[in-house]
Amino acid sequence: MTEKRASIGARRNPQTEAAVLDAAAEILSEAGIAGLRMEAVAKRARAGKATLYRWWPTRGALLLALYRRRKPVDAYADTGTLEGDLAAVFAQVFAHWQGETGQVFRSIIAAAQAEPDVAEALAEFRLERRAGLETVIARAGARSELAPGLPPARLADSVIATLWFKLLSGGIDDDPQILARVLCQGWIAVKTSPPVL
Repeated sequence: MTEKRASIGARRNPQTEAAVLDAAAEILSEAGIAGLRMEAVAKRARAGKATLYRWWPTRGALLLALYRRRKPVDAYADTGTLEGDLAAVFAQVFAHWQGETGQVFRSIIAAAQAEPDVAEALAEFRLERRAGLETVIARAGARSELAPGLPPARLADSVIATLWFKLLSGGIDDDPQILARVLCQGWIAVKTSPPVL
């Protein structure tokens, strides 16, 4: 009989957290999202189900924790132009999605279509990403690059939509610079020539 890991109270035990995420990654690799069950993760990690549900109240939350573990901290480059900034975002995310990490996120998006807990966790994750991208867009606004009246949250949503579409359609090898240029076409403030006197 295997022993459960020792609890350290309400605080997260880093060893238990690592064991749970390792177990979840193994099960996901072996059985896909459909096979990822909290009971199976708890058993493999030798952790209590109550611990898992306290830290990750839903399977969707656990999936996103697993994805975040593999994801580098978002660092939005300031290249001096919106097009350059977005090209850097596309390049960073596409590089991250090469291989298994992209497959995990693709599976999360697919599962969110039928499973409310995964959809809820994905919606929260999208809002976090949107907030980060809004800072990139706000910088462009401060540089007077944007046409007036464009809501930053909606512009950020269109960046996320482009990223997710490219992941789901197998387009993460597309040129980030071209994608950024196309996306920015309708956003950039029109530079008018001064009137001739």
